[in-house]
Amino acid sequence: MRINPEQLHATPGYHHITVVEAGRTAYLAGQCPLDREGSLVGSGSLDIQVDQVATNALVALGAVGARPEHVVRSVIYVCSGDTGALGAVWRRLTDSVIGPAFTTASTLVGVAQLGFEGQLVEVDLTVSLPR
Repeated sequence: MRINPEQLHATPGYHHITVVEAGRTAYLAGQCPLDREGSLVGSGSLDIQVDQVATNALVALGAVGARPEHVVRSVIYVCSGDTGALGAVWRRLTDSVIGPAFTTASTLVGVAQLGFEGQLVEVDLTVSLPR
């Protein structure tokens, strides 16, 4: 169940609260803009890196029998302090193949550095597995 209490601010698509009934949960490692060989994709391009992260996340979800709709929490890390860049990443992700994942409880964070040289974005997902 996803809830936006009237007393809290309106959101651009996510929900303030996600309630999950007891069941199996999967915690996906942060999905990075790396190809199958482990090489960074889209050096210097937020759009290309977001697309690769979305593709990788969709594969990871499929590996546990889940879809974007099963995501119950997301954290998006963007290597930028610019609110315009953060907003652009949010919009590209919500319009991507994993867009429904971001209608749940979500956090968008600007950071100084991510784990791989040249990495600009990473997405961390928690999934309530279907029964």
